[in-house]
Amino acid sequence: MLFAQISDLHLDGSERASRRAARVMDHLRGLPRPVDALLVTGDIADHGEESEYEEAAALFDAPFPVLTCPGNHDVRGAYRKALLGEAPSGEPVNSLHRFDDAAILMCDATIPGRDEGRLAPETLAWMDRSLTELGGRLPVLIAFHQPPAPVHHPLPDGSMLERPGELAALLRAHPEVAAVLTGHAHTAAVTTFADRPLIVGPAVTWTLRLPWEGDRPADRDQPPGLAYHVLEPDGRMTTHYRVVV
Repeated sequence: MLFAQISDLHLDGSERASRRAARVMDHLRGLPRPVDALLVTGDIADHGEESEYEEAAALFDAPFPVLTCPGNHDVRGAYRKALLGEAPSGEPVNSLHRFDDAAILMCDATIPGRDEGRLAPETLAWMDRSLTELGGRLPVLIAFHQPPAPVHHPLPDGSMLERPGELAALLRAHPEVAAVLTGHAHTAAVTTFADRPLIVGPAVTWTLRLPWEGDRPADRDQPPGLAYHVLEPDGRMTTHYRVVV
């Protein structure tokens, strides 16, 4: 299966943010072969306002499923109402998506009012229950916002996923999880976590300069990025990164 991933749109009503997000979505809509789904790993809005999610809902109108999870800039109530068309609620926003040859868990790792992430007990229980019900028959991707491992920049590393050992224990209990996908760091990165690939999606809004690239962290001149994930039935995944000029 072919999945695309984008992250950190930070829609704020500005022409710049709207233009960059629209450029990526136009690129994906124009592919000769459509992706099986697009995964959006958080920070869809910049201020968590309903108008920002209304813009996102219009942008995400596409001939393929668009699966989302919140980031630290997102606000659950407005996110549910304006993006998902659900009643506003402060509960974690978690969703399971089944395909013929894979399943995806889009998870809420946000802590309202904080930049750090944490998988709440009810989210961890939901993840374990969902994976158990799937029965290990399909490879599974788990997606949320804050990475559970450092990317070697003090800005994102200061607001990582807290209590990563809880996630590691869940992964050890479910070998069918093929990879963990996150955003938040604004840089395309690949590492491992609990012996699984940890894929950090690039940002749409701006790219993180790493310490050896300069002192100012936000490179606003880089074009928006995206990732393509090719997931095979045996759980092997290949990732390709692209920028959209």
